Amino acid sequence: MTRMARCTLLACATAIGIQSQGLLAQTYPVKPIRVIVPFGTGGPADIYARFLGQHMQGPLGQPWVVEARPGAGSIIGTELVAKSPADGYTLLVMSNTHTVNESLVPKKPFVLMKDFIAVAPINYSDLLLVVHPSVPAKTVKELVAIAKKGGMSYSSSGTGTPYHMAGELFKALAGVDILHVPHKSSGDARTSVMSGQTDMMLDAITTMLPIAQAGRVRALATSGRTRSSVAPDLPTIAEAGVKGYETTIWIGIMAPAGTPRAIVERLNAEITKVVNRADVKAVWAKQGAVPLTMSVADYEKYLYADIAKWAKVVKISGARADR
Repeated sequence: MTRMARCTLLACATAIGIQSQGLLAQTYPVKPIRVIVPFGTGGPADIYARFLGQHMQGPLGQPWVVEARPGAGSIIGTELVAKSPADGYTLLVMSNTHTVNESLVPKKPFVLMKDFIAVAPINYSDLLLVVHPSVPAKTVKELVAIAKKGGMSYSSSGTGTPYHMAGELFKALAGVDILHVPHKSSGDARTSVMSGQTDMMLDAITTMLPIAQAGRVRALATSGRTRSSVAPDLPTIAEAGVKGYETTIWIGIMAPAGTPRAIVERLNAEITKVVNRADVKAVWAKQGAVPLTMSVADYEKYLYADIAKWAKVVKISGARADR
């Protein structure tokens, strides 16, 4: 075979591959899409996955079936997706829990950036620092002073979750030792602090703010770089005296490694359209959630950067998977 003939065959094969990928994107999906949330029901991941699904069924022409599979700090549900066929019909709702666990829980049955492919981010929101009404602290400085005397505890939805690491970062930067009490879900963790079984919690502002407004917990501060638009009267934790403190919770979608690129790009495009809708932005703004959109390539870079960021926090805080 001549060199020209080989080149012609290669060009034809490439063209056929590109065409088949295009056809795949056009025909996908032909059946319902299973969306696994590896966290408890009622938390931000579950809420926004279902919200997104309401708007995805139209353009995709197939149901977006959300299924909660909580446990082991997101590992149970995540492993299920990792072992699923890479055909675009099983997706993972993930958060910075997953990027944290890359360093906090190295002996997992999967490696995030090896066993999954980035699809698209959804949104992010600040956390709200709250205490049970029995805790006398009215400010972050007063809370730190009480914590330095010992005996305080904070609840989270499990090891490696944003709520856990937000607490560990607070401990490290404030120079206090507060007992971490992990729970199976964010709902359980909220119940714990509302009932006074634990003293404090850092929780998504989208779900905890209404509880604070109802007087069931006392809000002291928010976790972002600047004050939250839905709680402008509250200072940031850094502003209130814990210098350098900043963290948020973000949510996104991944698929099993090997999922055809055309399907991944189609999902990214449709999710981005939903997140950019004016009515969606308006609803989220009232809740304190900020839309987050990126290309597949940029989202992949974002995930690698977040893994590196939390690896440093895990090292500084001394956080461990068993506490």
